[in-house]
Amino acid sequence: MTRAAAGLVVSAAVLAVPAWVTDPFTLRVLIVIAMYATLGTAWNILGGYAGQVSIGHSIFFGLGAYTSTLVFLRLGLNPWLGLIAGMVVGAAVAVLIGFPCFRLRGHYFVIATAVLAESIAVIFSGWEAVGSGLGLQLPILPSSLAAFQFHESKAPYYYIALGMLAVALAVAAVVERSKLGYCLKAIREDETAAMSLAIDIRRYKLIAIAISGALSAMVGTFYAQFVLFIDPPSVLPLSLSVLIALIPIFGGIGTLWGPVLGAAVLIPISELSRVHFSGSGRNVDLIIYGCLIMIMSAWRPMGLIGRAYRRAEPEGQRV
Repeated sequence: MTRAAAGLVVSAAVLAVPAWVTDPFTLRVLIVIAMYATLGTAWNILGGYAGQVSIGHSIFFGLGAYTSTLVFLRLGLNPWLGLIAGMVVGAAVAVLIGFPCFRLRGHYFVIATAVLAESIAVIFSGWEAVGSGLGLQLPILPSSLAAFQFHESKAPYYYIALGMLAVALAVAAVVERSKLGYCLKAIREDETAAMSLAIDIRRYKLIAIAISGALSAMVGTFYAQFVLFIDPPSVLPLSLSVLIALIPIFGGIGTLWGPVLGAAVLIPISELSRVHFSGSGRNVDLIIYGCLIMIMSAWRPMGLIGRAYRRAEPEGQRV
């Protein structure tokens, strides 16, 4: 079977999932996997291709959720238009964060993004205009695609989550094969050498973080419409930023399919531990994640598919 035929078979099987999966919990887990695979792909554009490890992507996710929710509650704007507004806000804030933070390198950049994520969570917790710590509740509307709400079945959410993942993968594939992708990889490998080749480092980093922020905000809007309630602990926690970064690192950082594989392994662990341990086993999934990352660091430091992906790259395209 050729690669194209295998891809068509897998795509058909993925699209047919709601027809043979009737258990709501299983379908919910698949939706969450697609959601986090999209977030991991968005993070990978900045952290994987450009080598700028961010622990602050919950900022963009949260801003997407808050923007679409607020413009609906305050202005009556359709959630789909709110999604676009959220992506614009996510990209704009990402650029604003990038300007000062890209002066830092390595651990200092990681710490700066983590501090910003915590600071914004604290600000939103005390900001009455955005619901403060009480959060925001979206009203329940009749099920329809226009309203972005579906109450009889989760299948529409599944297809929308798949659509978001397809968009993110398409963007990542374009970035990977374009001049932008090669410049980002050159920056990742050696910034000084990249500068000697007249690569505008700050410009390419800002483009990467803007794309990454916009895609993360898109998922934030989806989450708000999926659960119909948001507050700082649910959309702006630092633990969310850590999980978003872990997914591509585990699956294969700097690879197209690494975030998808990482989400397919890590998210079921999170969902099953939450169900089986309930409140008494809170954060058990983080302990398991830590063990897996340590094993991966020793066994396959490039992630589950990282080494195979690099070997599959044409010799002339390796950076």
